[in-house]
Amino acid sequence: MNIEEFRDFCIRKPYVTEEFPFGPETLVFKVAGKMFALTGLDSLVFTVNLKCDPDYAEELRENYAEVQPGYHMSKKHWNTVNFEGTLSDEFLIELIEISYKLVVESLTKKQRTELGI
Repeated sequence: MNIEEFRDFCIRKPYVTEEFPFGPETLVFKVAGKMFALTGLDSLVFTVNLKCDPDYAEELRENYAEVQPGYHMSKKHWNTVNFEGTLSDEFLIELIEISYKLVVESLTKKQRTELGI
C-alpha cells in the first residue's frame, strides 16, 4: 500500500478529517477530532502510527519486524508500522480499521449518536 492508497482508504472512512496539526510534514487522520493515523511526509520510509490495543500491540511487535512501538507516541497504545515491508495490504487495512474502531469506541455515547455511528 502506498501513501496515496493509504490516504484514500482513510479519508473514505465515516467522519474522518485530514489535518496537519503538527506542521506541513505530518499528515494526520482524525475521527471526531481524535487521531487514529498519522504519517510523516518527509520520512525516507513510509511508516504510519496507528492506535492499537496494548496486548495486541505487543503481540504484533513480537511477530512482525515491520511493527515497532509508536514513534513520538504512547508506546502502550500506538505502533509505528512500516508500510514498505512485507505486510500485505489486507493486513495493513486491518490495522487501520482497528485503529479507527478504537477511536470510535472511545467517543462518548452522545458523540457517537451525533455522528450516527
